[in-house]
Amino acid sequence: MRINILQHTPNEGPGSILEWVQLHGHQSYVYHPYQFGYLPQAAETDMLVILGGPMSPNDDLPWIKQERELIAQLLERDVPLFGACYGAQQIAKTMGYQVTDAPAKEVGWAPVYRQTETIPGLPEKLTALHWHQEMFEIPAQAELLFSSDRVKNQGFVLNHRVVGLQFHFEPQADNVREMVVNDFPYIKGSTLGQSAADILQTPVPPENQAVMFKILDYITQPK
Repeated sequence: MRINILQHTPNEGPGSILEWVQLHGHQSYVYHPYQFGYLPQAAETDMLVILGGPMSPNDDLPWIKQERELIAQLLERDVPLFGACYGAQQIAKTMGYQVTDAPAKEVGWAPVYRQTETIPGLPEKLTALHWHQEMFEIPAQAELLFSSDRVKNQGFVLNHRVVGLQFHFEPQADNVREMVVNDFPYIKGSTLGQSAADILQTPVPPENQAVMFKILDYITQPK
């Protein structure tokens, strides 16, 4: 499979997703549309990963609209899609649903709770890295997948092919350090009350990679 990855800031990379790609013998192609303006073609995309970033789907930028055009084509073709944070918001907005301010700005480590057993083997509770202050509306065709104590709409699953998460399971320890040292001013005002040092000193839960792999396995399995 050709896995096309849309990365939207230097400090939010694919993390453990690349390990999954290599484990399965796939090929990954990482695009940086915010910098170079290029996107893959739908016909050359066997799976699309849309990562997080500091922008909003509501921003009036040509490449953001072009991303949604690509997402719409892939939804029509039933191609597997995974979106993290901004990426999940882009999927929801492509489907005609709103992206709005969340009830609380969440930056740091906090639990999320599984809301459906549609994806087999996911734990009832996990500790995820949050880095957001907006949230998506759950598409009517989708199921609520995760919620947190402060924000209900934390994840959705759609049609065995699409998963969007408002938070991050993909970062490994190096990725967390990169996020914090480059984007630490964003931590201010978070309802989680964690400092940069608090976030850095919290180990990445080993089960997060396992769950990330289960999600990617699920959306790429034959129906």
